[in-house]
Amino acid sequence: MCGRYFQQRGPAELARYFETVNALPNLAASWNRAPTQDALVVRRHPETGQRHLDPLRWGLVPRWAKDASGAAKMINARSESIAEKPAFREAFRKRRCLVTADGFYEWQVAGKTKQPYAVALADGAPMALAGLWEGWRSPEGEILRTCTIVTTEANEKLAPLHHRMPVILPRATWPAWLGEAPAEPEELLALLRPCPPDMVAAWPVSPRVNKVAENDAGLLVRDPLAMPPPGLDDPPPGFGD
Repeated sequence: MCGRYFQQRGPAELARYFETVNALPNLAASWNRAPTQDALVVRRHPETGQRHLDPLRWGLVPRWAKDASGAAKMINARSESIAEKPAFREAFRKRRCLVTADGFYEWQVAGKTKQPYAVALADGAPMALAGLWEGWRSPEGEILRTCTIVTTEANEKLAPLHHRMPVILPRATWPAWLGEAPAEPEELLALLRPCPPDMVAAWPVSPRVNKVAENDAGLLVRDPLAMPPPGLDDPPPGFGD
């Protein structure tokens, strides 16, 4: 599961990295982005074919939904079922996206204790999380655009923390996932696998992150009191300095 993530880079830097062309969205950095908040998402424009960076609400609302009340339950889509599950199958065929992030949080449960961990790319680059998006029209005629993050089985490094992780797509796969290059459904599903363990760094952080109201760069500082399992890392440069 991916239930909280962080994005300390601003829209201008993300637009350069993901090569988007539209006007920059006005969305502040967040070190504790939570469900139902806006996420910065890369989509392919259906008419021009160019990449756009847009704010979409995190928590997918299917087009056929009667209301938006179930969005908080649709923050993740399991890769194993997105091609068949009614809530996701049309978006998988037609509306795939990249949810941009600098990393995400996961919680390791030990008895009654839940220790949070931050996870980022080991080289410190932005993450491109596989996502789906939808446009939902309210009874009043307003359009709500929402997204969900696709998850898969955790790799060997992150499995001690949780059995699921977001799908992190390498740059070479972006054209196929965004629909810029032709790809069959089977080829797209094959992209939805755990990233190599050495591609990510994970380190324990303060339980402050448990509260959504806590939102500052200090959340990424390694927790000196935590005893992490073997094989975990120090933060990459620029994370929790």
